Amino acid sequence: MKRTIFLFVALGIMIAACSDRDDDVTAINIRVKNMSSFLFDEVLVGDEEHIYETLGPDLYSEYQEYETAYRYSYIRITSGEEVFVLQPMDFVGEEVLPIG
Repeated sequence: MKRTIFLFVALGIMIAACSDRDDDVTAINIRVKNMSSFLFDEVLVGDEEHIYETLGPDLYSEYQEYETAYRYSYIRITSGEEVFVLQPMDFVGEEVLPIG
């Protein structure tokens, strides 16, 4: 009997501890990870409002909120004198990312 009660209490604690949200998220949140060995001086995702600055190798940026975002977007990375651009052609068939 004690074992059964212990299992239910432990299960209840694990379920409560596994909540995927501990804050009130009201927008799409995106962060960038630099998976290269280069320092990114600037990363622009989508439009001029969303610029991530100085992102070292293997580091994550802070989250930024977006009203609308898709699985892929316009991205411009500046690293020293080099500029790299990913330009999607269209968003046909794409669905807006969910809030979170």
